[in-house]
Amino acid sequence: MDEQGGEAAGVLARLERIEALRAGGPAGELLDELRALVPEAEAWARAEGDARARAAVSKLREEAEGMS
Repeated sequence: MDEQGGEAAGVLARLERIEALRAGGPAGELLDELRALVPEAEAWARAEGDARARAAVSKLREEAEGMS
């Protein structure tokens, strides 16, 4: 698997964990997963070189920081 594929797989796996936690997991674990998602998504957006992806990550970062 190439670097981009690995980054994508990591982000998608974390999103699955987040969805499971949203369905009834502890709020602290959900917040931890969201915070961990930000740098992974940033790496993926950089690898893709997509301006829309970078904008989405920026919004995600702001929302995760607002949950503190």
